[in-house]
Amino acid sequence: MRWIINLLITAVVVYVLSKLLAPHVVINSFTTAIIFALVLAILNAFVKPLIIILTLPLTIITLGLFLLVINVLIILLADHFVKGINIDGFLWAFIFGFLLSIVSTILHKLERRWTL
Repeated sequence: MRWIINLLITAVVVYVLSKLLAPHVVINSFTTAIIFALVLAILNAFVKPLIIILTLPLTIITLGLFLLVINVLIILLADHFVKGINIDGFLWAFIFGFLLSIVSTILHKLERRWTL
């Protein structure tokens, strides 16, 4: 149940951010935002750990800053898989991912406080 709530929170944040960052980040509908959040969750669960392991030396050399690049690549990969979403390049994917992580973290902490 918590996984579904987290997915819906992420979908709402993705949809609102697309409206705030328009025309550089465009999501056609809330259904597309839900699909994007699901694909993003799957990529974060399976692909991201493999990429982190493969790029561990580079991550260590950059003191962890390369993880930001990995996050952007995961967002652009999810953008590639989901039709109905368009992100205009690396910079906008970085801004989108940065805002997504901040807002999602705040909302997830609030959700945990409400459910306890």
